[in-house]
Amino acid sequence: MNNKVTIIAGPCVIESAELLDTVARKLVEINAKLGTDIIFKASFDKANRTSIHSFRGPGLERGLQMLSDVKSTYGLRILTDIHESWQAQPVGEVCDVIQIPAFLCRQTDLIAAAAKTGRTVNIKKAQFLSGRDMQFPVNKAQESGAKEVWLTERGNMMGYNNLVVDFRNIPDMLELVPTVIMDCTHSVQRPGGAGDKTGGDRRFVPQMALAAKAFGATGYFFEVHPDPDRGLSDAANMLELDKLEALVAKLTED
Repeated sequence: MNNKVTIIAGPCVIESAELLDTVARKLVEINAKLGTDIIFKASFDKANRTSIHSFRGPGLERGLQMLSDVKSTYGLRILTDIHESWQAQPVGEVCDVIQIPAFLCRQTDLIAAAAKTGRTVNIKKAQFLSGRDMQFPVNKAQESGAKEVWLTERGNMMGYNNLVVDFRNIPDMLELVPTVIMDCTHSVQRPGGAGDKTGGDRRFVPQMALAAKAFGATGYFFEVHPDPDRGLSDAANMLELDKLEALVAKLTED
């Protein structure tokens, strides 16, 4: 197995402690079988939902406590995203990786606040930027003190309600940082394509991952759920939890 591959997986949003436990147990099982070190991901607040009526999560205080419980109980590293600068400091006290959402990757103060925590900063490439454009968010993080910066590819807008992935962005971003992650589930989204929520097609998640491997990706991001169609956020894009192990095995084989 290639243990240098970075794998991030977890539900889109914190729905319940039971869901976090279910997913965390599966990740621990996969780690034991494959020798991986999967990072657990879940959001405490989905601040960029299509509709104001959509489920957002438990909020910062309760969400961080739940993520801290996962970390202490299962020994998994934790990643979550922030949307406002003031969230960086408390998130950095719990999480190993702080993620900057794609729509916010040009927000200087947000990136700087994440960098100053000393945690790894994962910046998702905006849907309106090229891979080479990510030089500037990387510079912001590094000049604000970030010790380690990752970049994540998640597709570009192609007209209305559609994304495409230009896999050339992966080698372009590898010229900027050594860790470039393919977001295999958000890249199959159809933003705003399901009325008051984002649509998508999870059938293409494995192909996105394998294509990214061919272009040299050093990591992969999967939102997973035991019953994705009943998920409270990104239901159409999340991978079935029971399909994760086989896909990770393919991606980590030498």
